[in-house]
Amino acid sequence: MSRIPTPAAIEDAPAASRPLLEGVKKQLGAVPNMFRLISNSPAALESYLGLNSALNKGALPAPTRERIALAVGEINGCTYCLSAHTYLGKKLAKLDDAEIAANRSGASNDARADAAVRFAVKVVNTHGHVSEADLAAVKAAGYDDAQVVEIVLHVALNTWTNYINEVGKTDIDFPVVAALKAS
Repeated sequence: MSRIPTPAAIEDAPAASRPLLEGVKKQLGAVPNMFRLISNSPAALESYLGLNSALNKGALPAPTRERIALAVGEINGCTYCLSAHTYLGKKLAKLDDAEIAANRSGASNDARADAAVRFAVKVVNTHGHVSEADLAAVKAAGYDDAQVVEIVLHVALNTWTNYINEVGKTDIDFPVVAALKAS
């Protein structure tokens, strides 16, 4: 059970969060528990939705964004995010089981995406203190400065959702996928 109260329905959320949750429902067809938990803070929900929306318009393709989310979720041991991004990776980004397994191990079966995932893992594991060689490797794979910035921001956004879901122990509303190792 969630450690932070999760509004059972949109109408149970704070008034300022309701229109935002309606937007989530319109886009996804439902309001996953994570959004309802975050809705306890209208400012946090608005911030998350705004940043996520902006990044979705960025230069990184959806499959690469999902790959990064899976790698970060695994490192942080977030069962909610691993469950959600495994589902989204399969259904929306069309990642197969082998690719999802590679992503969770910090890699990709796609050579170019592999560089992005490995760089994201370096960002997490070094708390942003990547080496010149790490940066050179992702750029050598064809990622420009804007894409590097976006990779770092995806790491930050996914780390935040990992943390809020672990702090809140958000009830999982996707097929459950457990972390490979205890965090």
